[in-house]
Amino acid sequence: MKTEKDINITDGDALEKEAEKKASESQQKSDAETEKKAKNADEDEKSKEKDPLEAANEQIAELKDKYLRSVAEFDNYRKRTLKEKAELILNGGEKTITALLPVLDDMERAIANAEKTDDPKVLKEGMQLIYNKFQKTLETLGVKKIETAEADFDTDVHEAIAMVPGMGDDKKGKVLDCVQAGYKLNDKVIRHAKVAVGQ
Repeated sequence: MKTEKDINITDGDALEKEAEKKASESQQKSDAETEKKAKNADEDEKSKEKDPLEAANEQIAELKDKYLRSVAEFDNYRKRTLKEKAELILNGGEKTITALLPVLDDMERAIANAEKTDDPKVLKEGMQLIYNKFQKTLETLGVKKIETAEADFDTDVHEAIAMVPGMGDDKKGKVLDCVQAGYKLNDKVIRHAKVAVGQ
């Protein structure tokens, strides 16, 4: 028969064994976790080894996509620009023609009224009015006449078609006569004035 002392010793041994068992299980869990962490670390290392290649492939794919989009956008821009240029070439004179149509209307009216009258003074006044209106219309479009009266000869705006000798030193290099008027469009010479120059 077990005494109370024996029971206490046996219980103490059981408790000690249970504590050892728990410590052993805890150690095994800890070892398993450490091993798992080590495996994960190895896998991470392996995946890190793969990462540069995958990252490079992803970057290549991204750059390829950007390149294709840029090419498509540029192609659309080029097509749109060509279309706009073609429209400008086709309809570029629309503004000018629209501005000149009232002058054409005035000329038609003048021709119709010329049949009704024989007075040359009335016809001359009508022609002068149409001429003035035409000049104002051209000025609104940016066209200006090149002034040649008593001007120095300038090859940028004048074209010498005759040299007149013996006019004196004060007329040397000066425009003496304008054979055909010259014009500028927004400060760009579109037709040189044909002039006679003193020699």
